[in-house]
Amino acid sequence: MAQYADGSAYRYLVAVTDIEPGDDRGGAAPRALIVTVYGLYARDNGWLPIAQLVRLLAHLGVDEPAVRSAISRLKRRGLLHAERRGGVAGYALSDDARKILEEGDARIFAPTTPSLADGWLLAIFSVPESERAKRHTLRSALAALGFGAAAPGVWVAPAHRFELTAATLERLHLATYVDLFRADYLAFGDIHKLAGQWWDLGRLRDEYLAFIAAYRPIVGAARAPEAAFADWVRALTAWRRLPYHDPGLPVELLPPDWPGFAARELFAALQAQLVAPARVFVASLLDANSAAAGRSAG
Repeated sequence: MAQYADGSAYRYLVAVTDIEPGDDRGGAAPRALIVTVYGLYARDNGWLPIAQLVRLLAHLGVDEPAVRSAISRLKRRGLLHAERRGGVAGYALSDDARKILEEGDARIFAPTTPSLADGWLLAIFSVPESERAKRHTLRSALAALGFGAAAPGVWVAPAHRFELTAATLERLHLATYVDLFRADYLAFGDIHKLAGQWWDLGRLRDEYLAFIAAYRPIVGAARAPEAAFADWVRALTAWRRLPYHDPGLPVELLPPDWPGFAARELFAALQAQLVAPARVFVASLLDANSAAAGRSAG
């Protein structure tokens, strides 16, 4: 399994949680849209010509200077690298970026549905004062993995997070500071109330409601392929951060009106409606660009 270089813990967290702010209009940052476009349409060869990437982002309302600025940030973080193919300038996914996208697939498209009987995963950690910067990185990584702070140095997550947690901590060179345990909650508090203390479920509720309000009007509406592409990229960009904010709690700990249920159904409906026409549009655009490049070369 590939290892991240120094500083990659920050790159990892940026890539999966979109911690950078959106643009002035309140939309997704160009960097986040580019990550989504690569995840959707550049998995096979991991590469896109810069001219085609600019054209794709133009259909999302992002101008060329903003695209190039975002590409520069992604290069600095080691997620993309410049590469020419057949004399054409473009950018390819790094090995780190491919691994991030692969790990995100399950959480974004096929999340686990746990029950209270599955138990819990405890992470108990201690970082020397001389390495206090790693303490912040470790806490950030645990938060991105769905852990809540039960006590100083003791974080808890649903048990199904174990494999992802172990792999991530090893890859970020943080495993030596952490001990992981499986556990059952036995006494003496109310686990429902404790869940509300360990995780900010109010904020998560608001995020799910905002997603529903923004994207429910799209379902069932007629969409040309170009509009389907723009809707799908924006919807997936908005959605893919939510599974990282959501700890994936057992259903018994969530209220019956929990908006996460409706939001996931909405996302599935958007996926079913938009994926095929969006892919048709991207294929037609890339084919047209390739044909134009061929005529120019001739």
